[in-house]
Formats: sequence, structure tokens, C-alpha cells
Amino acid sequence: MQVYKKTFEEIFKEIDRIIVGQDEVIEQLLIAMLCDGNILLEGYPGLAKTLAVKTLAQIMDLKFSRIQSTPDLMPSDITGTYIIEESTGKRQFKFQPGPVFANLVLADEINRATPRTQSALLEAMQEKQVTVGNTTFKLEPPFFVLATQNPIEQEGTYPLPEAQADRFLLKVRLTYPKFDDELEIVNRYAYDTKESKLRVMLTKSQLFTLQALTRQVPIANDIKEKAVKLVVATRDQKDLFQYGGSPRASIGLVLACKARALINGRSFVSWEDVKAMAYPVLRHRVTLNFEAERKGMSADDAIKQLLDRVK
Repeated sequence: MQVYKKTFEEIFKEIDRIIVGQDEVIEQLLIAMLCDGNILLEGYPGLAKTLAVKTLAQIMDLKFSRIQSTPDLMPSDITGTYIIEESTGKRQFKFQPGPVFANLVLADEINRATPRTQSALLEAMQEKQVTVGNTTFKLEPPFFVLATQNPIEQEGTYPLPEAQADRFLLKVRLTYPKFDDELEIVNRYAYDTKESKLRVMLTKSQLFTLQALTRQVPIANDIKEKAVKLVVATRDQKDLFQYGGSPRASIGLVLACKARALINGRSFVSWEDVKAMAYPVLRHRVTLNFEAERKGMSADDAIKQLLDRVK
């Protein structure tokens, strides 16, 4: 396992050439990719959400596409559409693939798209395929959707339905960098205009191997039972939650813990992994009840209480 730890340390070192002070966020992005999952990134403008996604695509040599979500964005703008093509005097319909036909799709400010357009991503996220008319097109693996949203501007936005939010393995929150990190950002980007060229650190075949290896990481029965109890508790603890996580959350939590153990060079899952991954796995899958909201609690506050109870 130490071999893989060294591999990921090299990946982090290469990413650090571009991204400053977001180590935990980068780790969670890699965890989701090892689990073949989709990611929802939430943070204020200017925190390098888009840059982090583009950097990941570069170091893994993945085909990258970007969808800028706006209220007038149509589903066909994402999936693609049929166009009339004329050749040798004949006209015929030809399918023109949309930006969803990539390995890493960035849906920027996804909550600005209408529900109809948001739902166009549902099939791609879950089934790894796109249906246009009567034809279904398989998406080339690996396929990930990384969506961003701004937590402060709510005018002209359409909150993600629970069914779609549940398709995201993790909801990753970005915070403002520390002073020293921000100073380094200024030093790095306020003077030099040259773009750093990144090395390819992980090929597609290596990524597939690591994804398979992630599922083989052992987890003790007592740790697994605690992880599942944690998810079940979000449905049972009515003093905190109105609605809790589905079995998909239990699968996601165990898988994410395995990926975190692999990244950190351990051959087993620990309770620390469960504590670390409970927040990004559950925070978008739970709905607080009125009493918890009245007290000003956030989803993370409620999850912290749950962790203390389960422990």
C-alpha cells in the first residue's frame, strides 16, 4: 500500500504547482474519482473550483468539457442533437455529440440551469449513457460529472431536486484560504503570466486499476456496521432530521472510506476514515427538521452530533 501512497503524494505535489491550500478538497475529489462517483462542489466565487477540476483532468489525461449553466440552457445543449448533413446530393440526419461526451464534465453553477436541463444530466450520471430520441449512446469510461454551485446567490437559481443531489457521491465545501496560502496565491498569479505545464501522473488504465483496488480494501465488520448505523440514524433521529440518507449513502460512505484508506497508504479502513467522509457523503442527502433549523444548526452540525452518538 505504501507504493500507492507514494503515487498519490506525487499527484498532490504536481497539483500543488497550480492549486494552493486546498489539500482536503483535492483529496476528496480524488476519492470520488476512485469510487467512480460524481462530485458537487460548493463554494464562494474565486476559490479555484473550476481550476481544480481542469487541473485534475490534465494530470489524468482525461477529455475535459465545460457546461456553463444558465436559465436558457436547453437539454440538447448538453446531450447533443441531430443535424441535417448534405453529402453527395443527399440529406441525412447526423448526431452531433454535446459536451457531455467527455471523461470529465464540469457543470458550472448547475443550480442556474432549469430543472428540465438539470435532469438531462441524471441519466449520464447514473447510467453512464445518454438517450437522444430513440437512440442510446454509451459514454466512454471513465465518466465523471463535477458540478459547482454558489451558496450565496439564490436569485434566479433552481435548487437541485433530492433525486439528483443523491446522484452525487460527495458534496465538497470550499472555504477561504489561510493568510499564508492567499499570500502564496498572490505571489504566484499576480506576477507571472506563464501557465505551468502539468505532467500526466495517472493514465486511464491506471485509474481503472486503482478503482478496482479501492473496492478490495478490507473493512472490519464492526467499522462497516458503525458506518451503516450512522446512515440509518439519519432516518431514525427525528430530533435532528426530517429525512435521512438512502442505502446509496451507505454504499457511498463505505466506498469513500476505502478510497481514503488507499490514498493514505493503509490496507484497512479505520474509524477516522468514517468520521472524515461522513460529512461530504451525507451533508447533501439529509434534511434537517424544523427544530434543528430553528436552533440555527447546519447539516454538518447535525452529522457531528450523530458521530458522537454512534461512537
